[in-house]
Order: sequence, then structure tokens, then C-alpha cells
Amino acid sequence: MGSSSSSTERIPDAQELMQETGFSAAHLVRLYERFEFLDKDDRGELRLDDFEAVSELAMNPIGDRIIGAFFSPGRETVDFPSFVRILAHFRPTDTNRTRNGRNGAQPEPANSRTSKLKFAFQLYDQDRDGKVSREELLQVLRMMLEMQVTEEQLQSIAERAIQEADLDRDDAISFDEFKKSLEKVDIEHKMSVRFLE
Repeated sequence: MGSSSSSTERIPDAQELMQETGFSAAHLVRLYERFEFLDKDDRGELRLDDFEAVSELAMNPIGDRIIGAFFSPGRETVDFPSFVRILAHFRPTDTNRTRNGRNGAQPEPANSRTSKLKFAFQLYDQDRDGKVSREELLQVLRMMLEMQVTEEQLQSIAERAIQEADLDRDDAISFDEFKKSLEKVDIEHKMSVRFLE
């Protein structure tokens, strides 16, 4: 395959993307190959229907929401740098890139616990008002549980989740409440994908 640096020469802004996302040259080359594979019409960008070729997303009950996260509001395409930035949320946490090694001017890595939680929160907060309402929570539960439980059981699950997480009693879950409710969850593991396996 040749050296990783020569392989990244065909990738626009490869060094900047590796620095920003923490992906290695080998990861970036692999992601670029995957991007090109999905880009059937060789447009240099992906559309919603290009993601239909990813069987794991097609089988995921919230696959549509995950796919939607790749697209900025009002945009119908995603370029390679944006594709990589979203996938960086799923990169395993790198213990060598800790917060202690960064100055205050650098943003938190996309694969940090907080960034992963923000990404997950946005999958629920579809109206982007900064809160997960009971109805938004029910929508996700319906997608995930489908026919496994009754509507009454779904309502009960949503009610209990709101009661447990809603610390300010506004009948919705803010990001801080969402983060607190998942304190004991190993989100780093649950939201990690090994990209070269």
C-alpha cells in the first residue's frame, strides 16, 4: 500500500483533519476509501441516499437519525471533512490525548465523553431547542423498541425517564440533566467503533 503519508496526499487537508480528529493516517486513508465507495456518482460529496449502502445503519432502529447527524441544517450533502468530523465522535477515547495536554484555546476532542454525550443528545433533541421533551423521548423509544412493548409501556418508560433525569422539573431533559443521568454509563465504550477492524 505504500507509506501512510503518501497515501494521504490525495486527501484534501489530511494533516489538518488528523490533527483535529485524532485519526491516524491509516484511519484517514481507510475513511477516504469508504467515502469514495459510498460516493457512487463520484461527486466528492454524499447525499442521504448514499448512506443507504451502509447495512449497519439500515438495520439500526435510529439509523435515520444517525444519518441525519451528518448533515448540517438545510444541507443535503456532506463533504469528506464533515464526514470525518462526525465519525470522530465514534473514535475510541485516546488516553494520550487528554485534556491536560491541551491549552484552553483548543476545542475538546470529538471523541471526549462530553462530545459523545452532546452527539447522542442531539439524536433525541430533534427540534434543537436544547431540551429533550417527552414526545422526543417517545419518538426514540418507539423507534428502538418498535413492537416489543405496548404504547402504555412506552409512555411509562418515558414518564419514569423524565422523572429521574429532570432535576429542574420543567418536564424536559436538558443537556446537563442528560449528562448527569448517564454518569455511570460507559459512554466511551458504547459510542466507540474500531475503524480498521
